[in-house]
This record gives sequence, C-alpha cells and structure tokens, in this order.
Amino acid sequence: MRVNRISTNLPVADIGAAKSFYTDFLGLSTEEFDLGWVARFTSPTTGAHVQLVTSDATAPEDSAISVHVDDLDAAYEEARRRGYEIVHPLTTEEWGVRRFFVRAPDGTVVNIVAHHD
Repeated sequence: MRVNRISTNLPVADIGAAKSFYTDFLGLSTEEFDLGWVARFTSPTTGAHVQLVTSDATAPEDSAISVHVDDLDAAYEEARRRGYEIVHPLTTEEWGVRRFFVRAPDGTVVNIVAHHD
C-alpha cells in the first residue's frame, strides 16, 4: 500500500459557521466538495487543505484523519492481519469512495480511503 495523501478531519458543530475562518482567514478558498456533513477546503496555490466534519454519515465514529491509498484491499487485509480493530468495515459509499476505518494502537480512528472507478 502506498499513501497518496493525508487529510486532517476537524470536528466542527456547523460547517457553514466554521467555513469563513478557513476560507477567508487561512485562504483555503477552493471548496472541493461539501456533502453537508463533511467539506474540504483547499489553497488554490499550494494544495494545503483541511476537511471539516460534523458527524460521519455512515460510520459509528468520526475519524481524525483520512489516508488516501493506492490499494485499499491490500490495506484492509494488512490491518486485519495485524489485528487492528476495524471500526467501520470496507464499504463502497454512495458519494464515490471505498473506505474502512481502523483504530490505531494509540486510539486514533483513521479513515483509509480510495476513490473507486
């Protein structure tokens, strides 16, 4: 498995209320997507980004980070082989990603994700 990108998932009560801080003040002015419960804001010049999350739409817990990988099935099998707790099973989500959540040994919930074709 190769990691392509890591996104920080910041918990917020209201994406709309938090948006201007990240877009206007920090300059993350490109809204890549907004699903109502999660939105990604990115710098148009550097690609730096953050995801704001109110509550995950399908998983039982929110994740602290999203790790985008090139081989999701291999990542899932490796997590299982190592005995890590799978918090949310390998799932194809209606918004165009396949993912699973795994709990790191320190307790952090990590969203392992890939866009499916």
